[in-house]
Amino acid sequence: MNSESEKDIKISKRKTSYPINSELLDYLKSYDRAFKSPIVYDDLLRYVDNYPILDKDENDTFWQGVIYGPQEMSEIHQNLKKIYSRLTSDGADKSVDHLFVDSVDYCTFGNSHPFRIKIKNQFNDNHDYFYVKKADASRIYGLEIEYILSPNRINFLVFENTLVEEHISGIPGDVFIEKYLDEHTNKIRLAKEFVKFNERCFLRLLGDQRSYNFVIVLTPDFDEMQYRIRSIDFDQQCYEGKINLYKPQFFRENLDYVKFVTENLDESSIKQYQHEERALMAKRMIVGKSRLTKLLRVMKNDQIAPREKSFQLKTEIFELLKDNEVLKCETMGDIVEAVLNFILRNYQTSMTKLF
Repeated sequence: MNSESEKDIKISKRKTSYPINSELLDYLKSYDRAFKSPIVYDDLLRYVDNYPILDKDENDTFWQGVIYGPQEMSEIHQNLKKIYSRLTSDGADKSVDHLFVDSVDYCTFGNSHPFRIKIKNQFNDNHDYFYVKKADASRIYGLEIEYILSPNRINFLVFENTLVEEHISGIPGDVFIEKYLDEHTNKIRLAKEFVKFNERCFLRLLGDQRSYNFVIVLTPDFDEMQYRIRSIDFDQQCYEGKINLYKPQFFRENLDYVKFVTENLDESSIKQYQHEERALMAKRMIVGKSRLTKLLRVMKNDQIAPREKSFQLKTEIFELLKDNEVLKCETMGDIVEAVLNFILRNYQTSMTKLF
């Protein structure tokens, strides 16, 4: 596993935001992802004041706390509680009586300009977060593919131009390297997980997975700590044309993780873990065949990247996979389907040989 200089892998500075078309909306409705929201993203922009949020070391977090006028605050907070109830349970009003909105924060960094809502239980002070963002078709496709083909599950809801997402808990990848690495890290297990994460991102064409766009989830096991790397940013789902942008190993921000791999794993182990991840994804494709087929049908008819990027990506992927089906692709959805079918065919061929 190697890395590449930053000059060779540049992410588009301003990714185009793509609207949700009628086909995608119908798909979302069929899987209970669409809802009628009492509040939309633009309503949260009506704050009257804001202040910077700093971390404990007085560094800028790129988040701003926002304050609403007294007349609007009560209505906005009540509607945010209703959204939280719909996201996490059945949406019943009685389930939010003991909850209150502790804070609303706004981030000017990134494509979706999210609002982060902190919900607190008034009886025990337990709190949770969720996000309200600008809806973008690319991100929605990314979230759905994550749900179907990754080992992770994520809840989200869509209404018009508004996307509501649950919070993904974990330690940001860059923070983990800086502050937690020496506390309790089995570097071999972390290296293995990065190899699998790297492979998973490429197979489903999820780009821009720099260390601040994923989190490390730690799970104590009976003999050792287990690690899971989870993406928290899905804006760059099959948008870029360069193949290396879909491989976290090539980002300078991930150099420490690449070093873990090269220092702790030999080439045969790396290939083993890559093979494992491909087999696991193939199994998920088989289990989620109906849902994945419907999603890809919509995705293939949707223009979610410039045509020149689609052409560049299919050319580079063909050079890697040598699969003629890739050359027939016209859209990013076609390319995603071609790569996944390649993985599935190879898995099924291998299984046939065993019997």
